This record gives sequence, C-alpha cells and structure tokens, in this order.
Amino acid sequence: MFKKADREPFMAALAAERPNPQSDLHWSTPFELLVAVVLSAQATDKGVNLATAKLFPVANTPEAIAALGVEGLTPYIQTIGLYKSKAKHVIGLSEIIRDKYAGEVPDDFDKLIELPGVGRKTANVVLNVAFGHPTVAVDTHIFRVCNRTGFAPGKTPDEVEQKLLKVVPPAYLKNAHHWILLHGRYCCKARSPECENCPVANFCNAPEKKARLKDFGID
Repeated sequence: MFKKADREPFMAALAAERPNPQSDLHWSTPFELLVAVVLSAQATDKGVNLATAKLFPVANTPEAIAALGVEGLTPYIQTIGLYKSKAKHVIGLSEIIRDKYAGEVPDDFDKLIELPGVGRKTANVVLNVAFGHPTVAVDTHIFRVCNRTGFAPGKTPDEVEQKLLKVVPPAYLKNAHHWILLHGRYCCKARSPECENCPVANFCNAPEKKARLKDFGID
C-alpha cells in the first residue's frame, strides 16, 4: 500500500529529475499537437516526428490539411502504423475544426472527444500540453508506473486517470503527466527497469525492483 505521506515526496523526486518536462512530440501550435498525438497512437514519437517534419512545412492548419484530402495526406504519414485510418481521422477532424470552430482547436474536453480519432488520452494530452489544463493522459508508460509502484493503481487507464487526479498533490498536477510518462519511458521501462538509477525507488515495492537491485548488489 502506497502511503499517503509519500505522495508529495514521490512527485517531488520526479519533478527534481526533470524540472522542465516537455513532450517528445514536435509541435508549434495546438493544431499541430493534436495531429501529432492522433498520429502517435500505437506508434513512436520519433516516427511521428519524422513524418510531421515533412508534413507541417507543407500543411499545418486545418484548412491546409483538409485541402490535401486523404490521398494527398497519405504519402506524408504512410510510414506510421495504421496510417490509412489515421489519414481519415486527421482529414475529418481538420474539416470539423475548419468549419465548426473557425480553424481553432477547441479548448474543451467534450468538444475534443467528438473529433474523429480523438479519445480521452488524446484530448487530455492536448488540454494539458497545449492549454495548460491540470489533466492526466494515461498511456502505457503512466499505466505501468502507477501500477508497478502502487502510486495510483487501477485495472484500466480510466481508473488510473481518476486515481491520479485524487492522489497527485495539486502543486504537481499540471506536469504530472510528463513527469510520470517520461519516468516510465526512460527509467521504469517495461523490460529491464533501471531501478538502480530510479529517483523514486525508495517508495516502490515492486518485485522487479528487489530482483534488479539484488543483481546490482544493492540492498
């Protein structure tokens, strides 16, 4: 059981590790971020960045991407998994944002999840990263860290999301998404977690930690 008294020092340790956390996706406007996040589903940020580096100089607004159409967009994103369905989603959301929201990405959860290809995770990423909302988007890294450490366990991403909103101290909530995600991506990895270098190892009781530290001769 994760102690309530450990919640603040747990988050403080992650914050100290990365004082100014940033998304690994490359973007300069809320619309670019939205497109990048939709493309990133079941794909790597690196792969998405390579595709958008070619796409955004040509088309980076709802009007410009909608004008490409599915056939025009496909060559830019065909190196990304599920590119056919993603092309349809990106064109669809571009048309809606162009026609319904005057070309501006809505700063509203309910409006975002109505867009093609946009679920809870994508909406929360956009609200948090682009608009500064204190939301948490639970991806595979956050789900793993929260369950492995016991910080915010849950059987589904939605359960973990709701638990995080309750247990993360308010002062840390805005950047909690980045801190936990990046910790999972670069330290608390699915395979071979680097427990010997973990800034929150003292708060973690995962079996993987004990075995890993034993291999390194650390009690």
